[in-house]
Amino acid sequence: MIQVYTGNGKGKTTAAFGLALRAVGAGLNVYIGQFVKGRCYSEIKALKKINNIKVEQFGRRCFIKKAPEKIDIQISREGFKKAKDVVAAGKHQVVILDEINIAVKLGLIPLSDVLKLIKATPKNIELILTGRDAHLKVIKSADLVSQVKEVKHYYTKGVKARRGIEF
Repeated sequence: MIQVYTGNGKGKTTAAFGLALRAVGAGLNVYIGQFVKGRCYSEIKALKKINNIKVEQFGRRCFIKKAPEKIDIQISREGFKKAKDVVAAGKHQVVILDEINIAVKLGLIPLSDVLKLIKATPKNIELILTGRDAHLKVIKSADLVSQVKEVKHYYTKGVKARRGIEF
């Protein structure tokens, strides 16, 4: 099955990582490839401590507010190749490609490559794609799409990101 978590609201990565915890609790193996981001966020630290979850990041520092550099494209494409290899190997029943939608939107990974991966994913693997602005073709290819919509966020009142809550 193919799942997509998209939209402008907070909670897409959190939902995907919650699914990862549920899967591990059921004895499944989980692979998480995180694109665009490169910092060691609190959730990454926690997930790396859990058996049956492998986490890899394919980004430098978060650069969403500026144009990506050639190195960002290279890192993302190497990461995507790794994710394809993980899916092909079949050792992980859940594969999460966190922020892959943003990587596509920014031109780090071609949309056509993501669509090919979706088609090539075996039925016994749950493939989860997260990030804002999921392409319509990705949405149409998915079995489940959740749109996380921001209704209200304290950030607009000047509240900075808080450790343990936002990162």
